[in-house]
Amino acid sequence: MTVKRPARNITDEDVFALRWRRGRRDLIGPVSRLYGPGATAEALLERIRTLLAGHWADRPADLKRLDMARDVDPDWFLSQEMAAYVFYIDRLAGDLKSLPDRIPYLQELGITYAHMMPCLMPRPGQSDGGYAVMDYRRIDPKLGTMAQFRAVTAKLRRAGISPCIDMVLNHTAKEHDWARKARAGDPHYQAFYRMFDDDSLPRDYEKTLLEIFPAQAPGNFTWYDDIPGPNGGKWVWTTFNEYQWDLNWENPEVFLAILDMILHLANQGVEVFRLDAVAFMWKRMGTICQNLPEVHDILQALTQATRIAAPAGIHKAEAIVGPADLVPYLGTDTHQGRESQLAYHNNLMVQFWASLAARDTRLMTYVLRAHFPESFRRACFATYIRCHDDIGWAVTEEDAAHVPGISGPGHRTFLADFYAGRFPGSFARGADFQVNEATGDRRTNGSFAALAGLESALEAGDAAAVDAAVARILMGHALIAGFGGIPLIYMGDELGLLNDHAYRDDPEKAEDGRWMQRPPMDWDKAAERHDATTPHGRIWRGLRHVLAVRRATEQLASNVPTRILDAGNRGLFAWARLGDDRTVTGLCNFTEHPQAADLEIPADAVDLLTGAAPARQGARVEVPPYGCLWLRA
Repeated sequence: MTVKRPARNITDEDVFALRWRRGRRDLIGPVSRLYGPGATAEALLERIRTLLAGHWADRPADLKRLDMARDVDPDWFLSQEMAAYVFYIDRLAGDLKSLPDRIPYLQELGITYAHMMPCLMPRPGQSDGGYAVMDYRRIDPKLGTMAQFRAVTAKLRRAGISPCIDMVLNHTAKEHDWARKARAGDPHYQAFYRMFDDDSLPRDYEKTLLEIFPAQAPGNFTWYDDIPGPNGGKWVWTTFNEYQWDLNWENPEVFLAILDMILHLANQGVEVFRLDAVAFMWKRMGTICQNLPEVHDILQALTQATRIAAPAGIHKAEAIVGPADLVPYLGTDTHQGRESQLAYHNNLMVQFWASLAARDTRLMTYVLRAHFPESFRRACFATYIRCHDDIGWAVTEEDAAHVPGISGPGHRTFLADFYAGRFPGSFARGADFQVNEATGDRRTNGSFAALAGLESALEAGDAAAVDAAVARILMGHALIAGFGGIPLIYMGDELGLLNDHAYRDDPEKAEDGRWMQRPPMDWDKAAERHDATTPHGRIWRGLRHVLAVRRATEQLASNVPTRILDAGNRGLFAWARLGDDRTVTGLCNFTEHPQAADLEIPADAVDLLTGAAPARQGARVEVPPYGCLWLRA
């Protein structure tokens, strides 16, 4: 006789055990490679398991429900419904208490992902825009409290918007509690950082290191005479600024401590972590100490550990590097499908601006076709035209050699001059940033609208130039929304906000020219967003329409492959989204004149953005000046 046992409901402990069994398979490899195989790895894995179990036990019930939904649909972030808005809390709403009042504005635009720029407690005074974190468990007091932050993330979640914050991985502020203890001589916390008793090793490292801020913070090491050492002090590795101390990721205690912070913040409602400065985390003598293989092991381990205790969360790698180094951040070879789910497509951004200045897309077509796969496994790019940071003109000699008539140094100089407004006929109003006198390289600051010509057009009172600038802005937004990946809209770009020069009057900002592209939100212009007679109204309405069409077009989901096409016309950039049922062909015109594409476009093709058949020159599809078409049969 068979005895039926009563069914038992699955418990939280059961769920955690299942997730640990699944996740351990993707943890053992990177943990062993980073910190030692065998018993060493097993002991560390047990510590990781204990850490994860504690955070899972503390996880709020509503987030556990979201975890279950994301476990069932792990590709949720690849949906064509995803669209991100990037903002500083104080510049958008004043503080956290007032931020929920702005949620309807984001919903109306079609936003489903809100990136709140650095909001964890920074060091006092200069803080690299908030990227010198003093306390990962506290919110910047100027913005509010952690309790208010939890309330905001809950309201965003209920509105269908995923909260994102910055998590700085390469360094902490020198005022961080770990750094203060290290400075006082505590050997446990001195091992959290890279400290040297004399300059022999720093000098050897410097032979191959690059300078990130050559103008304001030359070199990569700083001497502190108040840290106990045999020579009356110690050198500290400081890649970015003297007040940002590089963490020593060779120490497994650093891995555990940062993972602890990530899971704590995940339990406060964070769904997306922008992992800052990831390229620099591992150091090796004789290299530039960027993009080393161990970085990818760290990211896989952090991603897979998070997937066990907070599977609603994903990670975005902030790696502003060349194409060959960028692709691995989305998982290649053994890391495929296991590393960061998102990474910034800085090359698409650079090539947009390069093509716009040159009225020539040949370099863009070559770079995006030669260096990037058509799709990734459970990962995608975050596509953008502008952000809070400067533009580094990442045009290599090798890539430039594939386009007759240009060179790497020459093209970089041309672009810096064009967007600083020095080149004859330039429409841009940008400014140089971090000029490197040794190499001649210059990076560029400026808001989207200023670089696209709206600022100069309004100054001149030139209606035709205003029309052209608005068209450039909408073309850029249509490019990032249709190319493949999650489009990121930087605050104010949806209204065409111009450069803000008031930062020069603020002592904490005056030395950092990047604040010119970080203007406070203009709510007077936002109130007029439905007015199609104004440039800001046209831009806002146009972008909202682009995002609405994207949401309705399954072929624009981020898991659909993107194939770069040759349009047979240097003024046009073309790509195809290879849907299972139908293909959407994108065409962008980077010139002020109509251009025709040498592509086979079905006779019954319709432009999804206008709902009409495209104009044709014979059999060839014509793209209007600074226009963008999304063509589908």
